[in-house]
Order: sequence, then C-alpha cells, then structure tokens
Amino acid sequence: MKRTCFADDPCPIARSLDTIGDWWSLLIVREAFAGKTRFGEFQESLGVARNILTDRLKKLVLEGVLELVPAADGSAYREYRLTEKGRGLILVLTALSRWGGDCAEWKLVDGRTEQPVGLELRTKDGRKVGVKDVKLVLAGRASRSH
Repeated sequence: MKRTCFADDPCPIARSLDTIGDWWSLLIVREAFAGKTRFGEFQESLGVARNILTDRLKKLVLEGVLELVPAADGSAYREYRLTEKGRGLILVLTALSRWGGDCAEWKLVDGRTEQPVGLELRTKDGRKVGVKDVKLVLAGRASRSH
C-alpha cells in the first residue's frame, strides 16, 4: 500500500508524522539521544535491516532531524548528529515513554544534576492541568472533550 504524504497538510501533527511517523525513525532518534552516531551502532542497537536503516537515515537527514558530520575521531567515517530540530523531538520521546509506561532502560535526566525530569501540561498563565482537563480544538470543526 502506498503511503499518503502529509507534507502540505495544514495540521502540524500530520506534517510531523510525515517526517517521523514510522517507528524506526523515532527509535533512531532515541538512539541518537543515547549517544549513537554511526550507521553500525544504530544497526547493532536496533537490529534493523541495512536497507531500512539507510532509507530512514537519509530521510532524517533530508528533513533536517539529523546531519552528517565528519567523525569526531578524525577517521574517514561520517557520523549522524541530532540537529536543533532533532533535539526538539525529546519532548515527543518523553511523552511516548511516559504514555507507554516505566522503562528501566530509558529516562530523561537533567544534564548537570542527573536528576529525573518530566513533562507537565500548563496553561498560558502557568496553571498546571491534567490530561482530563484539556481538549484539542481544530479550526473549523466542533471539538469534544474526552
């Protein structure tokens, strides 16, 4: 089945899914956050087929999530590094992790103190709200609370 392209969709969620909407792409980004930078490291840690990994890495570079840079050790290899756009996905990964449940292998910590950090929803004026307190409003459509 041919995949639908959402690159020109007015909804930012749809456009985002067009970039990172398959599980391999998000898992590659997760591994990049964990310090993986080379093709072989991604392949070993994920167990993904070479052709799939090649395709996803190319797309992530094309979309500006990763960039190819000279290897830090001065060798002829090139490494994949997260861009600013790619680092912005930490919120997505953290939300998915929180939604999916506890994981002993993955946690988000403050880079200076190593203290765990998390996500919370707040109104524009700073009031903390829960998931039962919010709703999604789509322009031109009726919204419902769940």
